Amino acid sequence: MTSTAALVLAAGGGRRYGMPKALVEYEGSLLVERAVRTARAVCDPVLVVLGARAVDVWRTADLHGATVLANADWETGMASSLRTGLDGLRGWPGRVDAVLVTLVDMPGMTPEALAAVAAHAAPGALAVATYDGVRGHPVLLGRDHWAGVAETATGDEGARRYLAGRSAAGEVIEVDCTGLADPVDLDVPPGGVASQP
Repeated sequence: MTSTAALVLAAGGGRRYGMPKALVEYEGSLLVERAVRTARAVCDPVLVVLGARAVDVWRTADLHGATVLANADWETGMASSLRTGLDGLRGWPGRVDAVLVTLVDMPGMTPEALAAVAAHAAPGALAVATYDGVRGHPVLLGRDHWAGVAETATGDEGARRYLAGRSAAGEVIEVDCTGLADPVDLDVPPGGVASQP
């Protein structure tokens, strides 16, 4: 049985949004709560990486069933959060063979899309969800690739550079998730006004 973890990246300050997206309320719950709930339906363990206003998020959000990691370097971009999460998984008690990486600001993510990509989990696997032929999230990273991903991730580019190199070699599986989830991320508030909890 392959053990697949989920890694929810929720550390950003939400500069364009006007507040950290982890604290944004959406349809009755915080985005970070939605992301954790969705991940827990498919994966164990679930790790969530916090950064901007981490203490506020930790105190406010119901993150039951998730392990919280703090990224002190969150201002440097998504790559540092991805490294924080992968480092946390390396030290996990019990073997995790692969991790599904998902983002806090995608409220339309579903367990069905996560499960479709997780079906390809293996230590040597690389898989990415596509929507109408465009790559998106979640991204599956097999354990054998974690060191390479951590080494090549820079700024706001997570695994993109590593996956591009491996795609050229035909190693990345594309999983069609069209219709299984809404891949749109919330970059700016609806109507341009952020609601602070």
